[in-house]
Amino acid sequence: MTMLDDGMPGVEPAGAEEAAAGASAVARSRSHRRRWIAAGTVAALIIAGVMAFTIFEPIQVLPRIRLAPGFALIDQTGATVTSEDLRGSVVLYTFTYDSCEEPCAAPEPTMAEIVERIGEVDLGETEMRFLTLSFDPARDDSAALAARAARFGADGDTWTYATAVDEGQLSNIIGSGFKTWYEDRGDGTFSFDPTLVLVDGWGIIRGEYRYQTLADDADRILRHIGILGEELRNSHGPNSLAYEAAHFFLCYP
Repeated sequence: MTMLDDGMPGVEPAGAEEAAAGASAVARSRSHRRRWIAAGTVAALIIAGVMAFTIFEPIQVLPRIRLAPGFALIDQTGATVTSEDLRGSVVLYTFTYDSCEEPCAAPEPTMAEIVERIGEVDLGETEMRFLTLSFDPARDDSAALAARAARFGADGDTWTYATAVDEGQLSNIIGSGFKTWYEDRGDGTFSFDPTLVLVDGWGIIRGEYRYQTLADDADRILRHIGILGEELRNSHGPNSLAYEAAHFFLCYP
């Protein structure tokens, strides 16, 4: 509505209302377009970030494979050692029996090298432990375990030799829990897979090493322990989100 010069109301031209409505529609369209552009930009940045994280893997982690089995064992001193005693420590396990004839397939020399070189990696305040488990409890009593431990330099503290009293329990621990195959040949010898298993302080298996690779096994496992050490030291506060993203995107070595 407009006012004429004489003060009487007049009628606005019909085109004025249409122009105002059109301008409003254009403004709304531009606003919607800006929002879509902003949303598209954010989505593109997220996708680019995900692709960069996946391709360049700025953080590497070891896989969370499964829970390690619980156990109660007898060590080379005759003392009881349980999975709960080792909780909070990173533990490297291997499996053997004392009557294993040389050259024995058990990777104890690899374990001994890793024990010797463990100072090369930084686990922060987390303790590193080693446990060799015998699957021949009928012959491998504490004295036999102590003799074998001495042969490889296992001190009984950092590196422990142990077995279980019950063969059925060992089958559950080694076969079902650690997924490591062994079989009694019936003549005092065993067939078995040479295996090392890395377990974190929460009791989660983070590495299984069953076959010789092009890289030396000791070097490879030490590198993996170092990767686990970085996660243990750094995955706190906001950094924990980055490490969870590394697990989600399978940023494994």
